[in-house]
Amino acid sequence: MPKTREDILRLTKEHDIQFIRLQFTDIVGTVKNVAIPVKQLQKALENDIMFDGSSIEGYVRIEESDMNLQPDLDTFTIFPWSRGEQTEARLICDVFYTNGRPFDGDPRRVLKTVLDEARSMGYRVMAGPEIEFFLFHLDRYGKGTTLTHDEAGYFDMGPVDRGESARRDVVVTLEQMGFDVEASHHEVARGQHEIGFKYDDALVSADRIATFKFVTKTVARQHGLISSFMPKPIFGEAGSGMHTHISLVDDAGRNVFYDPKEIFQLSKTAVHFIGGLLHHAPGFTAITNPLINSYKRLVAGYEAPVYISWSAQNRSALVRVPASRQQGTRVELRSPDPSCNPYLALAVIIRSGLDGIRNSIVPPESLGQNIYNMDEQDRLDMGVKSLPQSLEEAVRCLAADSLVRETLGDHVFDNFMRAKLHDWQEYTVQVHPWEVTKYLGV
Repeated sequence: MPKTREDILRLTKEHDIQFIRLQFTDIVGTVKNVAIPVKQLQKALENDIMFDGSSIEGYVRIEESDMNLQPDLDTFTIFPWSRGEQTEARLICDVFYTNGRPFDGDPRRVLKTVLDEARSMGYRVMAGPEIEFFLFHLDRYGKGTTLTHDEAGYFDMGPVDRGESARRDVVVTLEQMGFDVEASHHEVARGQHEIGFKYDDALVSADRIATFKFVTKTVARQHGLISSFMPKPIFGEAGSGMHTHISLVDDAGRNVFYDPKEIFQLSKTAVHFIGGLLHHAPGFTAITNPLINSYKRLVAGYEAPVYISWSAQNRSALVRVPASRQQGTRVELRSPDPSCNPYLALAVIIRSGLDGIRNSIVPPESLGQNIYNMDEQDRLDMGVKSLPQSLEEAVRCLAADSLVRETLGDHVFDNFMRAKLHDWQEYTVQVHPWEVTKYLGV
């Protein structure tokens, strides 16, 4: 049942909540908030809270600074770690101009627009992420390191999985906040973990991804650790991904990706959705993999996808179709990493798939063999292309893809490009330790 203003006021009183955090997300995916005392809650529920948008990178200019926060009442939740006089709750907000028009640079609005398009086509979009992250020690100054004391591997448990208690407390906290956690386990690398939660409406899932990241960081600090969503923090170890599962259901709740009469029991709608994903993959990779470091993960040899292909059988493909059928039929995009802005990432992924459906884009044949074991000529002969191999290449591909640009809108596109090109230019003039080791004696 949707929450009402009266529900929020009642829950606030019942739990003696003292502060409300009004949350929103900037263009690069950082969760921001305006904290208000509970006496200001009624004002917030009447959409009467303003903030200075010019102080947020990529938002507005100083002469347009006043912006309005409008809470989504269904996102109300209490922070389990807050107690007594410090008890806090949060509401996720949409951002508006003062004239009541939705803000063009609000990533949540970008996703909502895509989901409205899907609904106009008769679809509700369901999404479920599998989020990987590292737990590292803090140094004596409270700064993060890349040191871990666990020695575990894939699916290991204590005593070698020394981060098990922290991961358990993350899961408990998420469950207290309304998440339905389906699985949590140690991943391949030392110090690496994964938590996956049940699929839901794509907007709900995007909100949960944003929430998941700051909850994990909060709980890790309570254990004297830092949680890192950096895609590739350690050379020679597996990187962290955010495999993203997508399905479409119709107005009757039926999964439209399932058709028992077709090959792999995948409907033409599903196949065309996959076609759209593969067609636009180069264009949306800058959004799903937005850091310079993201491209240290997207290399062969570590199970991260490198080649633009799909498969109903193996995990080396960019798009995999898991074995579940009927209501569980879905596609899994394996390239995104957890540093992405979840709202923008889901928006460009879903819009690409919808474009495949609208234009009946037929993907190449499913590849059953391990693509990593194929040589370059074999891949060329089969028409298997690669994802962008650097952030610079990815932003060029983004600029060339009109559908992805249109999905983001001019405001988000321009500010995202400006931020990423600045990162790339800053990176290229740095002298890195590898260069010193390699060339100092030249």
